[in-house]
Amino acid sequence: MILFSSIDPLFSLSGFAVGALIGMTGVGGGSLMTPLLILAFGIHPATAVGTDLLYASATKTVGTGVHGISRTVAWRVVGRLALGSVPMTAITLLVLSRIGTQSTAANTLITSVLAVALFTTAVVLVLRKRIIARYAPVLATMRPRRRRMLTVGMGAVLGVLVSISSVGAGAIGVTFLILLYPNLPMARVVGSDIAHAVPLTLIAGVGHWMLGLTDLGLLTSLLFGSIPGIILGSYAAPRIPDAALRYLLAGTLLFVGGRLVF
Repeated sequence: MILFSSIDPLFSLSGFAVGALIGMTGVGGGSLMTPLLILAFGIHPATAVGTDLLYASATKTVGTGVHGISRTVAWRVVGRLALGSVPMTAITLLVLSRIGTQSTAANTLITSVLAVALFTTAVVLVLRKRIIARYAPVLATMRPRRRRMLTVGMGAVLGVLVSISSVGAGAIGVTFLILLYPNLPMARVVGSDIAHAVPLTLIAGVGHWMLGLTDLGLLTSLLFGSIPGIILGSYAAPRIPDAALRYLLAGTLLFVGGRLVF
């Protein structure tokens, strides 16, 4: 009873909407939830990032289960990404702890990286087809060893971005997976991206929690809506064309990124 009495319906509704988007496209976790918490609900940036990371971890664990049952996860690719992201996440958390998470410098760093990550995600969403058309033929002939190394390197970049801003594991990760693994069906790309986000956001989220940057009451409310949302979205993923969703998300991210900067 105490648990349910602490649930805020507005936060749960937000969690449901974002969870459904994550399940369908692999995008929308940190890209939408963190800015939403900061701009619409007035949550401190560091607390918003820390809470969103644990929210994303729990939500994407459920999404990974659904994609796993549907056999839309390339586990070998997930392992390569994690090989780069996990150590870089630990290093980034160590740097944040040294800076001081409540300092003006940390707040400026989080907001700046968040804005850049949102703009980058929006551009990637809009130009994804052009990027793939230009670089996919070259990357398709890449040697297996180089492909593995680039996958690990991409994981490292995502580890830094996600640890600071909670943004990056969605659209950016999905696009690079399409480039590096052009023969992988889209549903498996999305499933693999979601599965990789689980250890990444869990480690980063626990690190932020240890730094005192997590609101557990807010987290409960978000999860109450997001878990059914991502189940619904993950089942719908193989059946829904993502073009309209990509442009809608891109426009939203550009607007939100602009609000953070100005």
